[in-house]
Amino acid sequence: MVGASAAWRSAAIDDCWNRIGNKGDSSCPLLQQHVRCLNCPSFANAALQQLDRAPASDEVAREWGQASLAELQEGAARARQAQASALVVRIGEEWLAIATAVVQEVTEVRAVHSLPHQRNPAILGVLNIRGALRICVSLAQLLQFVAAPAKPAGQLLVVHYEGQTLVFPVDEVAGLHRHGDDALAPVPTTLAHAAIQYTRGMLDWRGRQIGLLDHDLLFYVLNRSMT
Repeated sequence: MVGASAAWRSAAIDDCWNRIGNKGDSSCPLLQQHVRCLNCPSFANAALQQLDRAPASDEVAREWGQASLAELQEGAARARQAQASALVVRIGEEWLAIATAVVQEVTEVRAVHSLPHQRNPAILGVLNIRGALRICVSLAQLLQFVAAPAKPAGQLLVVHYEGQTLVFPVDEVAGLHRHGDDALAPVPTTLAHAAIQYTRGMLDWRGRQIGLLDHDLLFYVLNRSMT
């Protein structure tokens, strides 16, 4: 057992997040499930392996913490200067994108319990996400998409922003799409008025133009409607 533990500590760490993850080419098949490498068990195992290697020393811990912070800050600066990313989803017949920075997870559908005295048709009710009740919101209602044939949503998008967690039912998750800030095109006036209001700009994805949601405005309006 001791030999196995020592071998595990001495084994090279596979920094897959730099090759096929969020900081690489995003080709990892697990990204569709976990959205960010920080949510992936492979990333957690690598962190534990690195922790197990470090000598139990306050001085080393401080140096390592400072180096990690500097690396994180440098990585964040590189990411801002390079490309942002968004998760592309389908709701009914409409495709749209939402910044991966606010997406916590994609999970399976489950029962939604209605809220009494709720007059906003976009608020579907509450559901249980990891032991906590979260408000479920219909983006199809909010954005006034053309009604599609009624059928259960395929997956749930759990989104967190400024202390608030909301859940959006979606019919399909296509995966990640990288884009630069200068890639955002103006929103066309042909979109429904509500969709224009909540769209930051248009992205070119697989030969079609899709709207990038303005999650800042989206959460602001929904929070006000629920108070």
